[in-house]
Amino acid sequence: MTILDTSVVIDRVRARQQIPEDIVEVTVLEYPPILAYREFTGSIVLVERRDWRLALELQIKLRRMGKPKGLADLLIAAVAINRGEELVARDRDYLDIARVSDLKLRLIP
Repeated sequence: MTILDTSVVIDRVRARQQIPEDIVEVTVLEYPPILAYREFTGSIVLVERRDWRLALELQIKLRRMGKPKGLADLLIAAVAINRGEELVARDRDYLDIARVSDLKLRLIP
């Protein structure tokens, strides 16, 4: 399955489009209206301890490059990586995360 970044979810809700893909619970915290959106039929993936560990490892690598990232992006990326899922995002900051990890990233305009 595919995981969507929060900005993609928000855009889809505003356009009244279906969302069959999964989201991370971080997205629910960032955008609670998704819980009432009837066209969301994907799953909410819970963050696990292994995701927190990977997010920390990613942040350490990114800080060494001088490109630290926000917590939400790190956790969403870590969840996608740990589950071998593709992440669909608009945010180009994920390119830096992909450079230091095995993130399967699809950037959309």
